[in-house]
Amino acid sequence: MSELDSGRRQLLKAAVGGACLAACTQRTSNAALVSDVTQLEAMPVARILRPQSSADVAAALHEWRGPVSIGGGRFSMGGQIAAADSLHLDMRGLNRLQWLDVSARTVRCEAGMTWRDLLDYIDPHDLSVAIMQSYSNFTIGGSVSVNCHGRYVGKGALVHAIRALRLATADGHSRELSRTQEPELFAAVIGGYGGLGVITEVELDLATNMPLERRMEQVELHDYVAWFEQEIAVNDDAVLHNADLVPPDFDAPLATTWLRSSKTPKPERLIPRGLDYDTEQNQIWLASELPGGSWLRERAQLAEFAKDALLVWRNHEASLDAASLEPRTRRMSSYLLQEYFVPARHFIEFARGMAEILRGARANVLNVSIRHAPADTLTMLSWSPEPVFCFVLYFKQRSTQAASEHSDAWTRRLIDLALRLEGRYYLPYRLAASPEQFGRAYPQAQRITAIKRQVDPQRRLRNRLWDKYLRT
Repeated sequence: MSELDSGRRQLLKAAVGGACLAACTQRTSNAALVSDVTQLEAMPVARILRPQSSADVAAALHEWRGPVSIGGGRFSMGGQIAAADSLHLDMRGLNRLQWLDVSARTVRCEAGMTWRDLLDYIDPHDLSVAIMQSYSNFTIGGSVSVNCHGRYVGKGALVHAIRALRLATADGHSRELSRTQEPELFAAVIGGYGGLGVITEVELDLATNMPLERRMEQVELHDYVAWFEQEIAVNDDAVLHNADLVPPDFDAPLATTWLRSSKTPKPERLIPRGLDYDTEQNQIWLASELPGGSWLRERAQLAEFAKDALLVWRNHEASLDAASLEPRTRRMSSYLLQEYFVPARHFIEFARGMAEILRGARANVLNVSIRHAPADTLTMLSWSPEPVFCFVLYFKQRSTQAASEHSDAWTRRLIDLALRLEGRYYLPYRLAASPEQFGRAYPQAQRITAIKRQVDPQRRLRNRLWDKYLRT
């Protein structure tokens, strides 16, 4: 190729990229503020773009020379989706199915597709998702970026169900990653919070859809680990499991297990979209605002416990809608999550220490959900380098700076507790941890920043988490 031809090709590529960037921007609003689900702060960005294809992403990365941030369902809660003066890529326009192999139980889809959208595609084929969050509103690319987990017994982190992914790097090039193809970058991107490239496609293992029957059991806190290991971990029929603790004592786990069943469930295979969740929203408000709210929450749990065993399809339970957890308004208050991971040998000490910290801080915690995850030895920012129990806190705080500072203070005490007990904390939430706490929790961070220098030497892909903890 002559230098003249090469120059013409570069000019054409730049022109096409610029046209794509302009066209995609026209498909978005002119707003330059990005807010996550908490609505505690709006993050100013230079421009918001909703690409419609992998080619759009590549062109935008090539054309835009400043910082780039990435968002999907916007369920991360601490600025993981935006950076100041960045081109914000709203990935929800990339929501197509690439292919589905029913016999091999594998699927490839674009990263902006939600889990609920995927369930709509695979349910008619009696297939289900192997690993996902408890709620189906999240985008698949976002879930990969945080290396999510759910209630799936023996499955743990999402990485265990990911076969491959397509990554657009800061230079606009597209790279296919898997355990055998660029394995180091693959291990860094999953749970890498968008700092190494833009995930545009994901290839996943699937599972079989099946009838599930619910079993609920009250367990003593000091017996829970042994009970789980003897009754749930070794039970091949146990598909989903969690246990709930309620304030103020957080000492009476109500265990819920969904077991595979040979019975015929009700015909409704997926939860209908757009249901009215007024009752659930009222219950949340009552439990979080009224005197004796924790008693009301405990009574509601016991009422659920008293119901007859439920029988549903696996996909019905997988299609839960996060709207059922949403308050009527976040204008005065917001509802947030945190999560801590501790090995079984420290379960009791963490549970009791957590309860003491929450009571001392008068934290308005509605519920603590316990799950279990096997080790993830694949990803660099693994939150479960060994098998762990997961403590998921669902709490409410006022939408003021003083309330955020108070929450940050007791959060750092919980992080210190988890670290002292050889545990870790989860990164998709508010950035309360100090850099020193982050370094103790994620000692492999230096490896991921070394890869960052290779694939994004100008540090264009950014967000607040990377800016605070992973500066190269």
